[in-house]
Amino acid sequence: MTLKVSDIGEKELIKYILANCKTITPDDTAVTPIANTNLISTCDMLIQSKHFPENMSYFQMGFKSVTVNVSDLAAMGATPLGFLLSIALPKDFEVDDFKQIIKGVLKACEYYGICLIGGDTNEASEIIISGTALGLCDNPLMKNTSEKGDLVVLTGKIGLAALGFNLENDNIYTKKALEPIAKIKEGINIKNSGGTSATDITDGLASELYEMKREDIGFMIYEDKLDISGEFKSLAAELNLNYLDLLLHVGEDFELVFTINKKNLHKLNFKYLVIGEVTDSKKVEIRLSDSTVRQISSRGYDHYVS
Repeated sequence: MTLKVSDIGEKELIKYILANCKTITPDDTAVTPIANTNLISTCDMLIQSKHFPENMSYFQMGFKSVTVNVSDLAAMGATPLGFLLSIALPKDFEVDDFKQIIKGVLKACEYYGICLIGGDTNEASEIIISGTALGLCDNPLMKNTSEKGDLVVLTGKIGLAALGFNLENDNIYTKKALEPIAKIKEGINIKNSGGTSATDITDGLASELYEMKREDIGFMIYEDKLDISGEFKSLAAELNLNYLDLLLHVGEDFELVFTINKKNLHKLNFKYLVIGEVTDSKKVEIRLSDSTVRQISSRGYDHYVS
C-alpha cells in the first residue's frame, strides 16, 4: 500500500526535510549570521478551509496572517524588520473583500512595528495567504536549550482560543480565537532577561513541550498553576469537551512558553505564569489538582491528520 502524508503527519514530513538538508535551523525560524548579528526569517501559510473559522472576518484573516509569522520572531526574541505577503484568491472574489484583507495586514504591520516590503499574488480555489517575516537578533532564543531546574513559564493564559473555536457571540474566548496577538515585546524581554529557551504555542502546550525537550531532560507542569477559571471548566463541560485537552492539545494561543532560571525571573517586565519546572525525568508530566502525576501525550494539531 502506498504511504500517504496523512499516514505520517506534518512533523514526520519536517523530520525528512531536516534529515536531507543540513543548512536548515531546526527551530521556530531560520537563523542566518549577517553583519555582526543574525537575520531571523520564517514563513507560514494559512488556508481558508483549514485556518480561518467561518465567523472570522476578512480583516481578521489579514491581521492573523501577520501575527502567525511575527509570533515566530517573538519566540526567538527577534526585533521585526520586514514582512512579505503572498496571497492567492478565487477569480470571483470581491475586490472590497480583498481590500479588507489588506487593511488587516497593514494594521497588523503597524501594530507590530514591521513594514510590508513586498510579496506576490496568484489565483486559487480558496483564500491562501503565505507570509514571510524577517527580523534581527544578536543571540536568539532556541527551543531546546533549557537546563534542569529552570522554571517553565507562560506569557499568558492558554486554552482560551481552543474554547473560543467552539463558541459563538463576542466574548474573551472567541476574541482570542479570531484576533490572536503575537508576544513580540515579551519575546525580546525574555531574551534580554536571560531566558534559556522559548517557543510559541500554535499546536498546543503539550506538543510544544515535546519540541523543547531533549533526551536528557523532562518537564513537570502543575494543573493548579495554569490559572484555569471555573467559567472555563463549566463552558467546556457544557460543550462536552475535556478542559485539559483544550489547554494541552489544541493550540492557537500564540502565547510563548519559555524557560528561565529562577534568579532572573524578576527581570521580566510583563505579567507571566510560572507553570512548572525542567526536570531530569526525561518525561513530560503534569501534576493534577488531586496530586496525581500523569505523563502528557505529545498529541497536537497536525495539518494532515487533524
